[in-house]
Amino acid sequence: MFKNTPFEAIAKNLSESAPKFNPAAVQDAVKPAQDNLKAWADLAQQQAAAAQSAITQTVESIKGIKDPQAAFAIMKESAEAGMAMFAKNLKEATALSFGQFHSTVDAVEKAHPQPEAFAAMAKNLKAAATSAESAIDSAMEKGASMAASVSPTAKAPKTR
Repeated sequence: MFKNTPFEAIAKNLSESAPKFNPAAVQDAVKPAQDNLKAWADLAQQQAAAAQSAITQTVESIKGIKDPQAAFAIMKESAEAGMAMFAKNLKEATALSFGQFHSTVDAVEKAHPQPEAFAAMAKNLKAAATSAESAIDSAMEKGASMAASVSPTAKAPKTR
């Protein structure tokens, strides 16, 4: 019935495996990935709502202003708030990433045929991830403080 083509080989494999299919086991295997995707979607939605709120607030603040200097001051405040929000969002995304990495390592250790043999590697992977997260947090803090300390320079007069 089956010939030796890739499609037919897949069809044969599926037809032989169908009686062994366990939907509950598949659901259990897919659940962590679904949870991770939901966590990312929730984070993105929360961050998008905060950004939209900040933009709306800036627009409302500028609406009735006639003085250009006041408008520039509001834009400067908005830019500073935007940088702070960006740093906060990046920190939240980093924390979620590393949290999910730790959970994945825990799941692999739990499912490993010899969890005690994998335990040392899991410990080292988690320690490396924690160290990387700490380094990223430090870099973000340093970058945010450097960005906050930047002040505009006076323009030199144009010469022709």
